[in-house]
Amino acid sequence: MAQIKKIALITGGSRGLGKNMALSIAKKGIDVIITYNSQKDEALAVVAQIEQLGQKAVALQLNAGDIKSFDTFFGQVTAALQDNFDTDHFDFLVNNAGIGLHSSFAETSEEDFNQLFNIHFKGVYFLTQKALPLINDGGRIINLSSGLARFSTPGYSAYAAMKGGVEVLTKYLAKELGARGIAVNVVAPGAIETDFGGGVVRDNEHVNKAVADATALGRVGMPDDIGGVVAFLCTDEARWINAQRIEVSGGMYL
Repeated sequence: MAQIKKIALITGGSRGLGKNMALSIAKKGIDVIITYNSQKDEALAVVAQIEQLGQKAVALQLNAGDIKSFDTFFGQVTAALQDNFDTDHFDFLVNNAGIGLHSSFAETSEEDFNQLFNIHFKGVYFLTQKALPLINDGGRIINLSSGLARFSTPGYSAYAAMKGGVEVLTKYLAKELGARGIAVNVVAPGAIETDFGGGVVRDNEHVNKAVADATALGRVGMPDDIGGVVAFLCTDEARWINAQRIEVSGGMYL
């Protein structure tokens, strides 16, 4: 009897941590749908890499902060599931899409606040809500938070507040979706070397050293440090982990 293929939907999967998650999940034998906002060529390159690993993959455009577009998006997801995977459901939702904003509390504009809110909280809330009919019972939802929801670094008040909201939401989702056997967890990366937030951790030598000095393991995080944890949460071995915040930061600010 053929093994039933599992499928993951990862938002923001064309680059950075999302790309690493997509590849790590594919290495577990799971097919993947990734979304991209504007970088279609990068997304298609990730699809090609996943296919080289022997898994099926599709890239769909999504603005994670445009809540009114979600119905159209899930129409495209449904079509992609039928056309590419011969099914009408998927198993794992990874709410990864995000942007960075460094701005003091006093200088954060309402426009900036609303953009962060729509992408990092309202978008996560309603994207997940609209995904529920398509997620198989026994599936998983993985939300992305940040070490900044635990410790305070000036300049991230709005971003971190949204992530704190996601952490509370995760517990409620775990409680309300438990009857369907859907486990919901949070992965909270520390500072990672990517192009996120303009690549400040990767490219600014002083920031990089400060992060390394504040981390028990003595270095800045890399994308490879994160993707495997998300992939693990999509495996059967992680079935009893639920409503947890898993910080993956190497021990920052202990």
